[in-house]
Amino acid sequence: MPAELNFFDTYALIALTEEIVPRATFFRDRYFPTGDGDIFAADKVLTEYRKGDRRMAAFVAPRVGDIPMDRQGYSIREYQPAYIANSRLLTLDDLQKRGFGEAIYANSTPAQRAAQLQLRDLTDLDARITRREEWMAVQTMINNACTMQEYIDDKTKGEENKVQFYDTTSEHTYTVSNKWDASQGDFFGDVKAMCRLLSKRGLHAADLVLGTDAADAILEIDKVQKLLDKNSGIIIGQIDPQLSQYDGVVFMGILNFGGFRLNLICVDETYEDEAGREQKYFPATSAMVTAPGCGHMMYGQVTQIDYGTTVFTTHTGKRIPKFGINQDKDIRKLRLAARPLAAPKTYCPYIYAASVVGG
Repeated sequence: MPAELNFFDTYALIALTEEIVPRATFFRDRYFPTGDGDIFAADKVLTEYRKGDRRMAAFVAPRVGDIPMDRQGYSIREYQPAYIANSRLLTLDDLQKRGFGEAIYANSTPAQRAAQLQLRDLTDLDARITRREEWMAVQTMINNACTMQEYIDDKTKGEENKVQFYDTTSEHTYTVSNKWDASQGDFFGDVKAMCRLLSKRGLHAADLVLGTDAADAILEIDKVQKLLDKNSGIIIGQIDPQLSQYDGVVFMGILNFGGFRLNLICVDETYEDEAGREQKYFPATSAMVTAPGCGHMMYGQVTQIDYGTTVFTTHTGKRIPKFGINQDKDIRKLRLAARPLAAPKTYCPYIYAASVVGG
């Protein structure tokens, strides 16, 4: 007789979690994908990077033969990813309630309802972690750092941990002399200058990420409208806004900035902060030049005591579930944990400009 699958076993829960269709998020998926070498069997993860090399080969006198060149150095940093753990309780009252979308007179048993709630809870907990990863990706690109506020419970703050990349807070930023929607604004000149900051490092510029106010203002700039006119005689690009696969993200078109052909992408993704207020991931008045795959999302291991055992077990992966039970109170608990870290792959592969439009 085949053995019955135990859905409370950690490895069964991990397999179930891997079957959940992940929610697509713009910054994490486009700029911080996770590769085969980004999941570590350790508490800390390693990031390594080197600056772009633009040195030329030397002219050598014939009798010399050759001139040895120094190998370009690179830096390796060790970081400990923050720990994320959401949980949800399952009580007798939950099993007696009609589930969302369930017929009023459905004949589902408590066991069937528990299984349905377990899958629904895993999906919801996974989505919450995904939103935090999206936030981490954006913060890393804006600040070249990410500050993570730990909590002891849902209201009490603990330690504040900050990860700063490359020990620099300015080489990834650009300041416009005049706002783009002002009379003296230089939209094309500023974006071209941002692209050149990347090209000088040997990095590619492919995307111009825009906040909602910045995107709206660009469409109102006279120079943009004139250059997009087919009768102008200058091929500058095309604006044809289209919804993308990501919620709150619009692909606006392609513009040419002195040879740099950039995808214009308007981002209006939002989340709910700890106080219950709606916040934008990317500031409405900001802009950024970067390229897909400029970073990666890495994961550290999670060590826990699995259900039914008394020893610590270490698991590696993007999501690590855990089942627990309080027999005295007849309560089950399902937890989903992760230890992500969003990190750039090279030295400052993004140029961020704050407040490019507005007063």
